[in-house]
Amino acid sequence: MGLFEKPKSIWSILNSRPITFYTSSFPLEKVGSSFFHGERFTSRPLTGEGAMASHTFLSLLLFYFYTFHLVHPIHCSVGSNAFDTTSAPQEEFSEELLLKPLPDYKVLAHFHFTSTSPPSSSNGQHHHLFPKSIAQLVKKYKIRELELSFTQGRWNYDRWGASDPLSTANGKPPGVELWALFDIPTKEEIDATWRNLTHSLSGLFCASINFLESSTSYSAPLWGFLPNNGDLRYGALPREAVCTENITPWLKLLPCRDKAGIASLLDRPSIYRGHYHSQRLKLRSDGLNGIVIEQTLSVVLQPIDRTSWSMHQLFKKSLMGKCALAKSSKVFLEIERSLVSQNENILELVGEADMVTNDQRDHSTIYQYNVERYSEHEALDIRVNWKKLLQVSFLQTPLHASRFLMGSGNERGSIAISLQSARNSTKGLYDNSKNCFTRVVIFQVVPWYVKVYYHTLRIYVDGAIRDAKDVVEKINVTPSEDKVSPGTLEMMLQFPCGMMSAALTLDFDKGFLHIDEYPPDANQGFDIPSALVSFPDFISRRIYPDSISSPLLQSYKGRNIVKSYTEVLLVPLTTPDFSMPYNVITFTCTVLALYFGSMVNVLRRRVSEEERLAKSKDKRKPGLIPLLISKISNKVRGIKEDSANQSQSSQPILGPKVVFKVVLIALIAVLGHYFFNSS
Repeated sequence: MGLFEKPKSIWSILNSRPITFYTSSFPLEKVGSSFFHGERFTSRPLTGEGAMASHTFLSLLLFYFYTFHLVHPIHCSVGSNAFDTTSAPQEEFSEELLLKPLPDYKVLAHFHFTSTSPPSSSNGQHHHLFPKSIAQLVKKYKIRELELSFTQGRWNYDRWGASDPLSTANGKPPGVELWALFDIPTKEEIDATWRNLTHSLSGLFCASINFLESSTSYSAPLWGFLPNNGDLRYGALPREAVCTENITPWLKLLPCRDKAGIASLLDRPSIYRGHYHSQRLKLRSDGLNGIVIEQTLSVVLQPIDRTSWSMHQLFKKSLMGKCALAKSSKVFLEIERSLVSQNENILELVGEADMVTNDQRDHSTIYQYNVERYSEHEALDIRVNWKKLLQVSFLQTPLHASRFLMGSGNERGSIAISLQSARNSTKGLYDNSKNCFTRVVIFQVVPWYVKVYYHTLRIYVDGAIRDAKDVVEKINVTPSEDKVSPGTLEMMLQFPCGMMSAALTLDFDKGFLHIDEYPPDANQGFDIPSALVSFPDFISRRIYPDSISSPLLQSYKGRNIVKSYTEVLLVPLTTPDFSMPYNVITFTCTVLALYFGSMVNVLRRRVSEEERLAKSKDKRKPGLIPLLISKISNKVRGIKEDSANQSQSSQPILGPKVVFKVVLIALIAVLGHYFFNSS
């Protein structure tokens, strides 16, 4: 049969017993057989040339069905086992870009990619658009929710906004932040799964996430970070650098990568030249909706010209169409109300938008552009011109949080968290009644070598010290354990709305590390991860009309609690003199070299060689002056020359002096080795 010898068992089955096909749903062309008209066709055993022709025809027919099934879903029913694949939900992918002018004349570019996979009970599901590596992680480690972020720089809450949904969701701490919710019952299994997950993510994103596997690097908060039942794990690496090695595997999760669509704007030099760069991966998994992945990239760019900028100037590339596999591809331009309050005399927009809509609370205006309308001949290029240079600001958080260290020396110190009221920029958020309170939740993780004394908590309100019972609503403290686990502080505070400032202080002692636990740059200091300050009574939400179908704007409608991250603290610890091990190694190696050199020299030298050397010395004629000196000395001592020569020749090779030197060198080597190991 040539090419059709492999499925020979199929032909034997078709030739042995009749099989009924129903092909009314196949849009096949007429080829001269009633089989393609939806009629019933029953195969019968054939012999001779008719059987060979029938086998060839059936093989071609099955090959056609197979190739057609790869291109388009097939409706078929065989006996009673009928199935319909078109009714099942399909995988989807959407891409969006949000551009937002900032008050300090910078531009926020927020890339948002969404991939969805329907629920499936099979472990070997074939994915067309959804990244298979992420699906395998979710199924293997039983992840309900996960978020991983790589951030370079710090979000400026004063100038770039703090209470809008975009700032709340994408303002991340410097370095790497990872948290995950597991669907696992026991704590021991969760810890083991977390360690395996960090190694998998480290290899997937080419980063040092595996450093979070140690129990000293992650914590298990209960409600300070995210309310849970104890199945959440949180870890952060403030010093992790972010580079192109991290964004390349992140882009590989997209169906079109950066070859087409909105992701093609991600020019590496333009992206990493920005003042702030944060790439994020967030996934949710459940039995009803399947797996949903949100890949976001937030970049704050500085235009060359402060009074005018365009997409091509920002990214050095042109957007010439959408990704062919994307269900929707849109670009949004968001203008805050504070920037257009002067009768639209501040900003001028060049380019006609497909749709313009306002937030129901009149916070901002959205201009929508459909990327599918553009191509290589007509690229999408949005241009914004500043008519006036004014100092405006966005809506801020109720309290501006900052953190710093107090004290001096390498023995003890204090951690201080300062809260400054932003009442002037948060009008309408406060109630002036006497019973008005502002709740603040503080979540902080401290390494074990910073030994915090939580009983030293002092709270100051408007410069006056207050009793902790009057301010602290609830608190959860997990003390650190040396070289086992970090310390965790979860605290909910209640401040009066009329408060202008508050401060919290905690005393700590600095621990000592083993020499193997110091990093290569130990003299630089040790990092304490950023603290999270959230305001559960303040919700950041933007509601746009339902006519705009956008996963990005849909996330704006969620219950986003206003929160902000503090600075990363740099704690100097007592460091040993790292040159001392070098000195000990050098001294020990020198002593051992002298010892073994002398021993080998003594043991390997033969008597014949000694006699030969002595004879060669005798044959040498001494000079006149040495000869006179030797004769005079021999006469003074009364020794004859013959007896002196005999005494020198009869002296043994291994004399007591040589043995003493060897023993002394060996003793020094043993003592040096002992002190080196003990140190």
